[in-house]
Amino acid sequence: MSVHTFTLDGQPVAGAAGETILEVATEQGVSIPTLCHLDGLSSVGACRLCVVEVAGRPRPQPACITPVEEGMEVVTRSEELDEWRATVVEMLFVERNHICSICVANGDCELQDLAVDLGVDHFELPAMSPRLEIDSSHRLFAIDHNRCVLCTRCVRVCDEIEGAHTWDVMGRGIDARVVSDLGTPWGASPTCTSCGKCVQVCPTGALFEKGRAVGEGAKERRPFLPYLRRHGAGTR
Repeated sequence: MSVHTFTLDGQPVAGAAGETILEVATEQGVSIPTLCHLDGLSSVGACRLCVVEVAGRPRPQPACITPVEEGMEVVTRSEELDEWRATVVEMLFVERNHICSICVANGDCELQDLAVDLGVDHFELPAMSPRLEIDSSHRLFAIDHNRCVLCTRCVRVCDEIEGAHTWDVMGRGIDARVVSDLGTPWGASPTCTSCGKCVQVCPTGALFEKGRAVGEGAKERRPFLPYLRRHGAGTR
């Protein structure tokens, strides 16, 4: 196995060929903000929160999908990167209707945590306030599109781990929505196995278990993803 040496925040490090900047940074104890990334699932670079500066490249690169290269110089924290990430978080908030005080994930939301970590305590961008629906047709779970950040974790875990491929993304841009079976109500889905994996990996309150009250506690994180991670399956 070939190894690439490069610098990470000015420190010499090494990574195996095929490893991403995010993987090597994590191994080195360097924290890079992420939202769409989750160990055990394929990486898609959707949220752009993990962007880093790479010398010689004109724009920030998503660390989760950028492979390490020999001699590259990577910076994971800078004033410009912090501003970029804070703007991304702000855009995620104003694009939908995130009202933390009445959300089932209040206190257990990765988007909320990112806002705190990046100092996003007010919005300068105008709120879009779209009229979005809630599908509560499933007997156990519901999806609130007001809270969705289109990270596609639910799509990937349903496809790559459960093998049902109930979820997908329909539409483009501001009209993009996570849908079950090409728009079939979740409760009428012929493919859903009711496993709840999509609910467990959702970083916000978009997918939730019925009957769970605000502030009732963290989502149950079952060990299926760490298991796959340890055994080298379900990743790319």
